[in-house]
Amino acid sequence: MPPRGIKKGTKLARQYEHVKESERKQGASEDRAEEIAARTVNKEKAREGKAKTWSKTSVQDISSGRRGGLRGSGRRKERGPTRDQLYEEAKHMGIRGRSLMTKPQLERAVSRRKNH
Repeated sequence: MPPRGIKKGTKLARQYEHVKESERKQGASEDRAEEIAARTVNKEKAREGKAKTWSKTSVQDISSGRRGGLRGSGRRKERGPTRDQLYEEAKHMGIRGRSLMTKPQLERAVSRRKNH
C-alpha cells in the first residue's frame, strides 16, 4: 500500500510497488523495503512540486531513478581486503614501513611479496 497522499493506480503508486518489490528481492526486510520505496516516491513527489514540504536535497540532488541505487549498499563494488587487513598481512610478512603506507601502497607491497 503506497504512503499517504499517493492515490492507487497512479505512476507514483506503481513506482512504490516496483521499488518495494525490488528491495525485497535484494534481501531487504519488509519494513526496510517499504521505507526505501516511500522515500523514493516522496522524493519524486517533491521533485515534481506536488509535496507540501520537502528538503533541499530532495529537489536538488540527482533523481532516484537516475541514481539507480548508487548509494545503496547492495551495489558496491568489491574492494578487497581493508587497509587494516592488509596491514596485518604485511606485518606477518615482515614488510618494513607498513605503518606509513596507504591502502594502495600496502596492496602493492603485499602482492609483490607474494609474487616473489
